[in-house]
Amino acid sequence: MNDNIAIRVENICKSFGDGDSFIEVIKDASFTINKGELAALVAPSGTGKTVLLMMIGCVNEPDSGEMWIGTEKVFDNRWLTKETRKIRREKIGFIFQAHHLIPFLNIINNLILLPQTNKTDEKTSKAEARKLLRYFGIADKEKAMPSQLSGGQNQRVAIARALINNPQIILADEPTAALDTQRSVDVMKILKKIALEQEVAIIMVTHDDRMLPYCDRIMKIEDKKIVFV
Repeated sequence: MNDNIAIRVENICKSFGDGDSFIEVIKDASFTINKGELAALVAPSGTGKTVLLMMIGCVNEPDSGEMWIGTEKVFDNRWLTKETRKIRREKIGFIFQAHHLIPFLNIINNLILLPQTNKTDEKTSKAEARKLLRYFGIADKEKAMPSQLSGGQNQRVAIARALINNPQIILADEPTAALDTQRSVDVMKILKKIALEQEVAIIMVTHDDRMLPYCDRIMKIEDKKIVFV
């Protein structure tokens, strides 16, 4: 397998329900995303964008197909490991429309939760968290509470949290939807910078066509399959 490929999906299918309530959402979807690429996933509501994202993120189990993260095959008509949570903790970062920071923890303690779950010691975790806060220009906010930050600052923290486990891929579900235009552009520039500088593959679900010029590739769901435009 090409070492430059971060995500490879082959013939992934997903459906819900039985009988009259049966709905086929994704059928024989296949694609690859390379390291360092920022790919947009666009399609009308209800066509399976978030479902696809959660399958790639090892949250929802596909019905069938194959999937690799980097050079590791993680799914072949079944999960190839019982520890899908371990894959998520170690290889995948998630960014959502809402920042989902824990309101009663300050910023640095929000950031170190994941590495400490992965058994990284507190000193090392805080050093990495501070490095990321400097990278995003909010080093002075480490002791602040989420309620004391602006929406754009909290989303930067959420992006830092997605990066703190040095993931191979980042999955972003409408990360700019709750932001105004300028803050949305700021987030897109950050994501583009991360992809290029850290060779992380990013798949971003978005409804905002204004964000597409910042993406390297644009994916659509058509007839339950993935096409590139």
